[in-house]
Amino acid sequence: MNEIFLIILVQLIYVPIFTLRTMFLVKHMTLLASLLGFMEALIYVFALSLVLSENTGVIAMLVYAVGFGVGILIGGAIENKLAIGYNNLVVNLMEKNEQLINHLRNEGYGVTVYEGEGRDSKRYRLDILTKRCREEELMHIIEEFEPRAFIICYEAKRFKGGYLLTSMKKMRKNRGNECK
Repeated sequence: MNEIFLIILVQLIYVPIFTLRTMFLVKHMTLLASLLGFMEALIYVFALSLVLSENTGVIAMLVYAVGFGVGILIGGAIENKLAIGYNNLVVNLMEKNEQLINHLRNEGYGVTVYEGEGRDSKRYRLDILTKRCREEELMHIIEEFEPRAFIICYEAKRFKGGYLLTSMKKMRKNRGNECK
């Protein structure tokens, strides 16, 4: 019975590490990913030896699988909490909302405004690059000023130059409004 509890405990440690290792690898944080990969391999071999030992049976295999599923949920929650990386929000508006644009810029967001042609009238598009950890804050601001805005969010893999880098340096210096 102790092996069963140990198997689930090990899975609840192993799988979040596996999830984070994968996310760090995708985000090109290879040194951290390799460290987590080392820990992951050690834990995996230990857990597998417990499952395949003569003292355990089918229940151990089921517990292993349940631990794996729950571990994925935990790993995903941790990754969402860390919110590593950047997202680009494309905000489509029916009218140019100068108040929203100015408010976003005052909050340190870089906003590029485009005018386009919709089916029935002009449309305005805002492109906003933000740290993932500030995405919810940004969404709330947009919702407050433009509840009917159409918003698409993309993960920004790479970028160079532009307002965001300058803005982040200023915010760090002036307000310390960095993601925790």
